[in-house]
Amino acid sequence: MTTSTVRFLLNNDDVTIQNIDPNLTVLQYLREIQFKSGTKEGCASGDCGACTVVLAELDAEEKQLNYKSINSCITFVGSLHGKQLITVEDLKDGAKLHHAQQTIVDNHGSQCGFCTPGFVMSSFSLHKHNQTPNRAEVLEALAGNLCRCTGYRSIIEAAITSSEHTEQDSFAQHYQQTISKLIELQKLPKPVLSGNNHQYVAPKNIDELAYELTNEPDSKLVAGGTDLALSVTQNLAVIDKLVYVGNVEELTTMTETESDIIIGSALPYSKFIDTLHHYYPELGDMIERIGSKQVRNTGTLGGNIGNASPIGDMPPALIALGASMTLHLNGEERTILVEDYFVDYKKTVLKPSEFIKSIQIPKPTAGQTLKLYKISKRIDDDISAVLAAFFIEQKDDSDKTKITNVRFAFGGMAGIPKRASATEQVLQGKSLDKESVAQAKLALATDFQPMSDVRASDKYRMKVAQNLIEKCYLEMQNRTIETRVMNYA
Repeated sequence: MTTSTVRFLLNNDDVTIQNIDPNLTVLQYLREIQFKSGTKEGCASGDCGACTVVLAELDAEEKQLNYKSINSCITFVGSLHGKQLITVEDLKDGAKLHHAQQTIVDNHGSQCGFCTPGFVMSSFSLHKHNQTPNRAEVLEALAGNLCRCTGYRSIIEAAITSSEHTEQDSFAQHYQQTISKLIELQKLPKPVLSGNNHQYVAPKNIDELAYELTNEPDSKLVAGGTDLALSVTQNLAVIDKLVYVGNVEELTTMTETESDIIIGSALPYSKFIDTLHHYYPELGDMIERIGSKQVRNTGTLGGNIGNASPIGDMPPALIALGASMTLHLNGEERTILVEDYFVDYKKTVLKPSEFIKSIQIPKPTAGQTLKLYKISKRIDDDISAVLAAFFIEQKDDSDKTKITNVRFAFGGMAGIPKRASATEQVLQGKSLDKESVAQAKLALATDFQPMSDVRASDKYRMKVAQNLIEKCYLEMQNRTIETRVMNYA
């Protein structure tokens, strides 16, 4: 049984939408249908943060709400079902500004004001789950919001000062009522939205998802939409049928075994970054540079792999780690290595109606090292020109330490994320020293013939990739040395 409606809370009001084109974004819905113009459109690509709103999602087991900032410009309206959407218009209590707003005023954090609502909402979201954030946490929360006139000092001070206010806002006062309402919405059948002959459906389990794809193999899967939505907002494409996977329980969980971390393909980055950071600190640090907080709150590992981009940040790291992935097709499953998923530019081994269920990442053992390097034009919220992932396993042999296992994978160097097989052969069984590193740098030129584009030339890509091998060696020789830009920022 399904219902041809989507129901959610808009601030504290129960809202039902139907007969709306599911290609509509949350930003368009707020501005053009609800006439709430506080949420701004800056880039319509999830980069500037002017469109930031907050979603409160129900954690049914804990009976609590999880607040997260999102980019409304690249979020399809159907994904609001069963959640609370909070906008800047409803933060204030009567005539009294919310403290996230008042501290912006007190610290002179707004000039033209265009981007201010987005900053306010990011600050509001931060303080909903961290009432006493430190400066680094404030910077992370605001990194996805761009200011073009004020400068950041006053805005950062406002967000820090906001944590000093402990009085309950209207959302805290209605907290239990909100939970009760969302529990009732969660009991509804899976939502279906139709408009302009376009459809949206949100299966609740893996069998329902398999059924939808078996019946209509050309359906587009959407989780966070941080990439797919750009085809609509930037390329003006129209998607006939969207199948939302964010409600599929089997795809939105993370489990651990003695040897592996198993991450559901539709689980957002923000849900598993701490776990990966615990086992692989450099992987956790790299994930913090994927998009912004808003992007990581909705973007998923399955999406980053599934779109088969040659510059996706996670595939090279997963390939270097020897990670595998489970694919599901109408009740049947198969497991492959992540490196075997990619065939050619934007082409994969996925069969019609098949989808990514989970990704299995091996846990580290003694003697193993993972080094990651992302080269981009800015630290935060940017696309890689080159991403290098180096997995090296070493063991003591007589009086020398030798490499017993090595996997080097690169993004941005070919039409797919790819291992550097010739480079690996040079290093296999040898000691990691100046001579072997020099040989590895030469071998890399036989592994790749990179292209030139707007992000980097082919010569730059090759030179920087070779230099990263040497940088990896230098860092491993002296593990206390600080060579990263973030060490000096």
